[in-house]
Amino acid sequence: MARRAPIDPRLWRYARSARPYLVLTVVFSLLTTVAIVVTAVALARVLAGVITDPAARGFGAWTPELLALVAALTGRAVVTWWQSRLAHRAGASVVAELERAVLAAGAALPPRELERHRTELAVVVGTGLGGLRGYLTGYLPALLLAVPVPPIVLAVIALHDPVSGGIVLLTLPLIPIFMVLIGLLTQGRAAATLAATTRLSDQVLDLFAGMPTLRALGREGGERSMAGVVAELGESLRVRTMRTLRVAFLSSAVLELLATLSVALVAVSIGLRLVFGEMGLYAGLVALILAPEVYLPLRTVGERFHAAQDGMAAADRAFAVLGAEGASAGSRTVAATVATAATATTATTATTATTAARRAERRVAPAVIELERLSVDSRSGAAPSALSAVLRPGVVTVLTGPNGCGKSTALQVILGLAAPDSGRVTVDGTEVAALDPEQWWSRLAWLPQRPVLVPGTLRENLELLGAHPVDLDFACAATGFDAVLAELPNGWDTVVGVGGAGLSLGQRQRLALTRVLCADRPVLLLDEPTAHLDAASEAAVLAALRERAAAGATVVVVGHRESVLAAGDVVVEVAARVAEVVP
Repeated sequence: MARRAPIDPRLWRYARSARPYLVLTVVFSLLTTVAIVVTAVALARVLAGVITDPAARGFGAWTPELLALVAALTGRAVVTWWQSRLAHRAGASVVAELERAVLAAGAALPPRELERHRTELAVVVGTGLGGLRGYLTGYLPALLLAVPVPPIVLAVIALHDPVSGGIVLLTLPLIPIFMVLIGLLTQGRAAATLAATTRLSDQVLDLFAGMPTLRALGREGGERSMAGVVAELGESLRVRTMRTLRVAFLSSAVLELLATLSVALVAVSIGLRLVFGEMGLYAGLVALILAPEVYLPLRTVGERFHAAQDGMAAADRAFAVLGAEGASAGSRTVAATVATAATATTATTATTATTAARRAERRVAPAVIELERLSVDSRSGAAPSALSAVLRPGVVTVLTGPNGCGKSTALQVILGLAAPDSGRVTVDGTEVAALDPEQWWSRLAWLPQRPVLVPGTLRENLELLGAHPVDLDFACAATGFDAVLAELPNGWDTVVGVGGAGLSLGQRQRLALTRVLCADRPVLLLDEPTAHLDAASEAAVLAALRERAAAGATVVVVGHRESVLAAGDVVVEVAARVAEVVP
């Protein structure tokens, strides 16, 4: 595991709101150092003078020192309060800024990458980055305070009492040495905890996603009931968390013991020399008051180190996502975020053109899409592998093949959401990578395998691709969504939740199909469009797609059913290549 810098420069690169906070923290550290030294010197002068000079035991004799002492204590309290206030504000601002950046960058990943890292991103954004508040409010101020305080305070002690300065100089390195040893002992523990949390979240989500199926089959009980599995997962997370806390408490106790013993050595040395008259009381008091202040910043850094590790481990994952997005995204991938999240490309406004005019526009803007030996690498080889086909306007082209052969991936390459590892995809002779994304996506209507419906009304979901009222009745009749609307008291104003909650799977599929058929796009890409539909509805949808193709649209359908294959004018077999395993 790579060693992490005390102050990760990526934090200041991606979180602009952290930069002024860093500067102010440095200034506060210097002010605190000055306040510590002034407090010790003023207090030592007053105590030494009152004890050794009976004639100077009135407030009037020590007015300047007392005023300096009050000013230093007040200043230190104000600086500490202001530092804490700004730290909490900066922590909230930085975490929110990084969460927004990670959400945008994560959603901008290609669909296959996003699917693989979905749960990890949810954990990092949902709870992981919250640990950065401990880093910004506790660890970072302590770390910056540990830079000026020990050397300056040690120099002041050495000027007043070289012996105490020597003791501090010899014992002070013990704290960072033990901090390093503890860090080596716990190296990777925070990252392992985050990975375990992500894995447990995956298992819980899978468990609850399969709950309806298990209940339908009567398998939710038994030897390993769902309640028992959830309890086991919770217990596993609890044990891991308690192990991390135990290490944190033990390491803090070790650092506290070292600092206490070191201060005790200084105190014993000062006491013995005061007894034998080998040093003055003022010098001894200055050294004794300042000795704990030398060790305090380093001790605080060690104590707050573990509290910051969870947040920094999550930040590492976040920066990895941001770095990957910055290297490969650009404007194309940012726009693809919208396409993936809304299961469509950029939303367009409805026009008032007539159906005939729109279909005429489709005829004058055809798209001939050619796949030339297209291959996309997968975990086990390539899917698809060396796929060649010409997708022409006016015909329905069906991509078929076994599961996992790369049919959906081929659609993603056509969309520009995935890049081919070999071969190419051209549109009217121009490679997809060279096309202007906005213009290309404005010609596409995409129905993914799992169409996503955004929270809102049915009308808002319909208009994501720019629905046209003139085509609406035809599309609803073709998909059977008119029957669904008839059962809903609020019709198009019916509100659905996340993922279309409130509609059945078949109703969601019909709404997504209606949205595609209403879209004024010359290219239609549909992945398993008749899933969750009965035979009659399937026949109506396929007839509507053939009508769109007859009007000049380029219609590409992914399907397995015999009825879908029969509806296609051209059927393209998609195949995958399995990599050879070298023994």
